[in-house]
Amino acid sequence: MNSNQNLLARRIQVAGKQIPADLVIKGGKIVNVFTGELMEGDIAIVDGYIAGIGSYEGKRTADAAGKWIIPGLIDGHVHIESSMLTPQEFAKVVLQHGVTAVVTDPHEIGSVAGVKGIEYMLERSNDLPVDIFVMLPSCVPATTFETCAAELKAADLNPLYANPKVLGLAEVMDFPALAGPDSGMLDKLSGALDQGKLIDGHAAGIAREDVNIFRAAGIRTDHECINAEEAKQRLDLGMYLMIREGTAAKDLEALLPAVTAQNARRCLFVTDDKLIDDLLEEGSVDHNIRLAISKGLNPITAIQMATLNAAECFGLQDRGAIGPGYRADLVLLDDLNSLSIAEVYKHGECVVVQGKPVTEAFPGNTAAETPKTIIESCRLTDFQLGNLAIPLQSDTCNVIGIIPNSIVTRHLKEKVQVKNGLFAPSVLHDQLKLAVVERHTGTGNIGLGIVKGFGFAKGAIASSVAHDSHNIIAAGVSDQELFTAIRHIAAMNGGLTVVSGDTILASLPLPVAGLLSEQGYEQVYAEMKQLYAALREIGAPEHFNPFLALSFLALPVIPELKLTDRGLFDFASYSHIGIEAAN
Repeated sequence: MNSNQNLLARRIQVAGKQIPADLVIKGGKIVNVFTGELMEGDIAIVDGYIAGIGSYEGKRTADAAGKWIIPGLIDGHVHIESSMLTPQEFAKVVLQHGVTAVVTDPHEIGSVAGVKGIEYMLERSNDLPVDIFVMLPSCVPATTFETCAAELKAADLNPLYANPKVLGLAEVMDFPALAGPDSGMLDKLSGALDQGKLIDGHAAGIAREDVNIFRAAGIRTDHECINAEEAKQRLDLGMYLMIREGTAAKDLEALLPAVTAQNARRCLFVTDDKLIDDLLEEGSVDHNIRLAISKGLNPITAIQMATLNAAECFGLQDRGAIGPGYRADLVLLDDLNSLSIAEVYKHGECVVVQGKPVTEAFPGNTAAETPKTIIESCRLTDFQLGNLAIPLQSDTCNVIGIIPNSIVTRHLKEKVQVKNGLFAPSVLHDQLKLAVVERHTGTGNIGLGIVKGFGFAKGAIASSVAHDSHNIIAAGVSDQELFTAIRHIAAMNGGLTVVSGDTILASLPLPVAGLLSEQGYEQVYAEMKQLYAALREIGAPEHFNPFLALSFLALPVIPELKLTDRGLFDFASYSHIGIEAAN
């Protein structure tokens, strides 16, 4: 017999009680996501798989008396880069929250470093106690309205499908290219479909009739719904509904009314973008489950959405449930409703005890050194203070209005201060200057605009995390502070910073493509806390995360008004517009 036959034979023998299991977990109440019921029985595990549920003996036993046992959780759509952690450090964090598998789209690092960036994420995801599956970036660049470091065509993506961790093509967001249909987009779609792979969608602001175009193209999911009506439209037309609760975009409460007993099996939970502090303090999709339960959703249905539904959505046939033939990815809970996690098992081994990952579960990093092309990613060309001036002939301007805890913005038209023919930021009216500085190819492009909603009393913030092209983005109350912040980001080869006057109050270096830290998650968390303290010092609001809000102000595929390195972008007309508003 070959090795697979040996493993199969052992599983059958344990199921038939011919040989003892490696491990038997006894005494717990098992959440059956197939039937929506609780059941009891011993869980017999061999070679990392469940062989049977019933009455079993094993070489080792684990006592789960008084506990509930659920399948390992699955985040159906996440950008690991938003955590600012390497895959290994990210895995250490989410594993503490019962997450044993994620489906990630590395389009952030792909936008900065192309195929090498995707390969970096795949390599750093090996041999971890969290399975990291990849959907390949479909839209790099996201649009033609900004300067991106890379371009990923079908010819670049197709060879990567050979990696078993690559499940398909990630969120298709360029609707004009899809609706065209553009030949390049057709190449990417057919490249995935021809190899039996899946395709995710990104249908932000799309009318119901246009959802047909997504489904006709073989696109099966959407995580961009912001209300129950949009959610029902996706479900009506056969899409999986991804219910997102991240750091910036919090859609669960608005979408939950669309979930019914009849359609819940077509719904799953995702985080999309979540920062390190929220992951540690609030959780991953375990937070989605708790929030959904608190809003009245049946606890087992909520767990089913983060396990079996997600697994079936992505064709992961051997996980997402507790049953014979499934991987022994299990979470032991002290309480079902609060999802209080006692232990986590991955492939039959205990990897989290009392809220902390087991050290032995994480081997030392043996991956090759990060390529210099990924580390040295900030290239500013002749950037001068005078480049930040906004000449105005009119005092009525198009202004980006921040909506707290949303990646959607408002397109405002407001009177602004004009001094000596130039826009002058106003703390009183909360009208700050916004700048996007191209950092990849040395074009010298600088997009300038006006933003409302940050509420700073002084200072500036800047970041090299600016979805999706990740140029340097900064907001502040004076040109000098903006200039200081932007220059500091370039000097660090990427990161986040808070400036007051000529003083750098706090910084978090992100040298890997200007997106990721190479430090441990505890250190990154500590430096994030220092940034938050600095934000309070300049008067930033505390009811939303200013850095995450800033990072989405350059994303032109999201309504209503954004800023790229080429200027203000109006989603409604899908074109750049001037800063001065038409009368």
